[in-house]
Amino acid sequence: MVGSVHDAEDLTQETYLRAWKARERYDEQRASVRTWLYRIATNVCLTALEGRPRRPLPSGLGTASDDPGAPLIPDFEVPWLQPLPERYLSADRDDPQARLAARAGVRLALVAAMQVLPPRQRAVLVLRDVLGFSAAEVAGQLDTTTASVTSALQRARAAVATASPSEDGLREPAAGPTIERYVRAFEASDVDTLVTLLTADAVLEMPPVPLWYRGRADYGRFMARVFAMRPGAWRVLSTTANGQPALTAYCPDDGGGHRLHTLQVLTVTAAGIAHTVVFQDPKVFAAFELAPSL
Repeated sequence: MVGSVHDAEDLTQETYLRAWKARERYDEQRASVRTWLYRIATNVCLTALEGRPRRPLPSGLGTASDDPGAPLIPDFEVPWLQPLPERYLSADRDDPQARLAARAGVRLALVAAMQVLPPRQRAVLVLRDVLGFSAAEVAGQLDTTTASVTSALQRARAAVATASPSEDGLREPAAGPTIERYVRAFEASDVDTLVTLLTADAVLEMPPVPLWYRGRADYGRFMARVFAMRPGAWRVLSTTANGQPALTAYCPDDGGGHRLHTLQVLTVTAAGIAHTVVFQDPKVFAAFELAPSL
């Protein structure tokens, strides 16, 4: 809903606080505890989002750059979308399909697309398609009609339909070999191999720098610049974010070790890596509890 791990933490605390204060008014004949809590959480989120700007990625703010030498100037005035650490995703689901559905509901591209929606449409989409509530239950949570929920859901689905590859196009868990080859190429600063692992129109973006690139050629030219700026052997560790493959990149430092450089969230399709979002924000590093050096 809010696109920020830190905001979500605060709003979760507020949800439990409101629930505790209202506990004597809870009626188990009217709703389950789960439905009741999500109603409170939804209202907390809607209140928090009033008058608040959306959290974008660079690709949501303007056209792609074709200049690999453009200045890398971060813009911390923009409330950038944040990735989600794996620890926030339930790991105790016995059903593989349920686990896949849970991860599909928090894909980075999907969350980015949600930020464009009006808050109530965003809430309907999350409650219906991610959390699996019925239209009648959502209508009760939002104090509206079932017809209104159905209409809002249709509009929301249409708005995010092109946000990311279809689930049929995503490679899970077959992304492993592609990621392994990408890691080896990255550690060796091997741009030629990197670009062979990309789709033709692959996107590279890097909040908080408001720059982004599209296509193998510009992606490769920018990576050549990065490796020229940080020559030597890199270290790359595999992790996950938003239920997707992710990498933690450490660049060589002057003392012979490696220091934290970026967290990279990858979208891997059957055709290759289609999207890489590179985060270089201290708040993101803290949320993922990343070691500052190796």
